[in-house]
Amino acid sequence: MSDARTRFLSVFPRISEEMTAVLAKEGMPKEAIEWYRRNLDYNTPGGKLNRGMSVVDTVQILQGKSQLDDKEYERAAILGWCVELLQAYFLVADDMMDQSITRRGQPCWYRVDGVGNIAINDAFMLEAAIYHLLKVHFRDEPYYGYLIELFHDTTFQTEMGQLIDLITAPEDHVDLSKFSLRKHHLIVVYKTAFYSFYLPVALAMRMVGIKDEALYKQALDILLILGEYFQVQDDYLDCYGAPEVIGKIGTDILDNKCSWNINIAVENATPEQRKVLDENYGRKDAASEAKVKEVFKASNIDVEGRFKKYEAESYKNLMKLIETVDESKGLKREVFVSFLNKVYKRTK
Repeated sequence: MSDARTRFLSVFPRISEEMTAVLAKEGMPKEAIEWYRRNLDYNTPGGKLNRGMSVVDTVQILQGKSQLDDKEYERAAILGWCVELLQAYFLVADDMMDQSITRRGQPCWYRVDGVGNIAINDAFMLEAAIYHLLKVHFRDEPYYGYLIELFHDTTFQTEMGQLIDLITAPEDHVDLSKFSLRKHHLIVVYKTAFYSFYLPVALAMRMVGIKDEALYKQALDILLILGEYFQVQDDYLDCYGAPEVIGKIGTDILDNKCSWNINIAVENATPEQRKVLDENYGRKDAASEAKVKEVFKASNIDVEGRFKKYEAESYKNLMKLIETVDESKGLKREVFVSFLNKVYKRTK
């Protein structure tokens, strides 16, 4: 485990204690307090933590420091854990909507014995922790309102992306005519890019005192493209990644997901291949899934080859965009290079 990850994880037990203390102060029974602790501990710290750690990394880069002092680090890490709590909230809910089996190498929270639909309320309580932490730790800061605004706006944007996804590709009604690369673009930008890429950087920018709104717009323009690239990777890995590496069993084909893979296939399929896709995509059986994957492999579609070409072109285009950042205004190219290096050619 890296030193950076170890240090970031060391802050979480304090956050878990702080949040369970809220319930104790409100006179909640012991079983409710322990349930909330288990909810927090099971769903929040188990992932890659890239989003949360990126807040810390970005603060450090923007301040031009090799290392933050303990007070600076703790504040940046708390903001980072707020992003991880937002991620946990989304994932607990998303896994229920998708009826997913595993998450981060363990059963999805709603599938844990005794949890079930209680996970709906548990998701709400993960989100509520964000605003308590912001109030306690940042209420006296001049940028407090911006932090609240960022989390509210990003949550709404992500939920809009989820809405488009759900109504475009409901699990119980397959209609590939609703799919398009344009719709996929909207889904991934709103469902993933805002909260996974723009939010951590914008939080760090607020924390270090950057006020120029033009810099936030420039950061947004780069990070949304970077976030789309990340999600296309994610779609690709759902089909081609090893479950023991990515930490979950891919279900996009079974779940009728409007993924990059299926949109590439639909756009390039012959009438015969399209018929196979229409008859098998979104069906809950392994044989149908295998038929879809065979179409993906066809030479005229070649999802794997097209992804590798897309990945190389995306990297080149992003590096060009990053070069346009004027560092004299307070924003640093290294912020974006750091993000790109974390996701380029990732396998999980």
